[in-house]
Amino acid sequence: MPSLKEIKNRIASVNSTRKITSAMKMVASSKLHHAQVMIQNMLPYETLLEHILKTFMASEADARSILTEGREVVNGVTIVVFSSNSSLCGGFNANIIKTMMQVVEEYQAQGVADITIYPIGRKVADKVAKLGLKSAGDFSELADKPNVQQCIQIAREQGEKFINDDTDRVELIYHHFKSAGSQILTRKTLLPIDLSTELNRDHERDLKSNVMTKEALEYLRKRDAQARHHDDDETKPLNDNFIVEPDMDTVLNKLIPKMLHLMLYTALLDSNASEHAARMVAMQTATDNADELLRELNLQFNKSRQQAITNELLDIVGGSINN
Repeated sequence: MPSLKEIKNRIASVNSTRKITSAMKMVASSKLHHAQVMIQNMLPYETLLEHILKTFMASEADARSILTEGREVVNGVTIVVFSSNSSLCGGFNANIIKTMMQVVEEYQAQGVADITIYPIGRKVADKVAKLGLKSAGDFSELADKPNVQQCIQIAREQGEKFINDDTDRVELIYHHFKSAGSQILTRKTLLPIDLSTELNRDHERDLKSNVMTKEALEYLRKRDAQARHHDDDETKPLNDNFIVEPDMDTVLNKLIPKMLHLMLYTALLDSNASEHAARMVAMQTATDNADELLRELNLQFNKSRQQAITNELLDIVGGSINN
């Protein structure tokens, strides 16, 4: 049985660790709130632009773009992978890296040799370098500080490569932020643009709450479903009878690049919010485990202390009887 001093040292050590995990949980919660606000401010523009553009291109026979035309033979693939720069966020990075490796192996099995990775985040960049995969550069700073201008540059670069036949497919791998307790690992095609995905796309997000319990999430899901049903009854559908000015090519050349960089920026913000949510959950779990360990150690300390006091009393009583 460990001595009282050893138990006391363990209690002090666990207390110190608990203070760190609790502080990290609060920091992650604050960063999550800012990430949720950024998504909330940007999402209406991205959602409505995608709906307008895809509905327009699906309804107009003359609305065609090279960026919507799929390739029969895929020779080159670009994969944009979103991870974090730091750890202590549960299985966030491990799941991303695992999915990336599965996608790479899938394309290699199909005979695709030209696979380029855009690693957004240091964790995935280190893994790409370790595996010897082709990397497009260092984008670690973008994972901590989402920058719309850099997303525009990456989206423009992908569009130019697709038009010039330097790549035949562009995919995104990231965590879709659904709520503080739910982040969905998503694999999405950026290019060619898929006109059939707009109606089935999941835009459901909880951007106001930081709760993580199952009961709270279920309550919020039901409440939001009722609110959406009520809004659908009162909101008129978008008029899909479009008037194109000045001409079709000018409109498409302006809107399609804008939609691409908004899709990329949305994935970046989703990944950023998911990282903070995953770290908050991980640190909350670590804090709860520390509390449980402290309870057990305090119980063990009290038992050992009581046993030591009992032994001392027995020694005193035994000595007095002998005398």
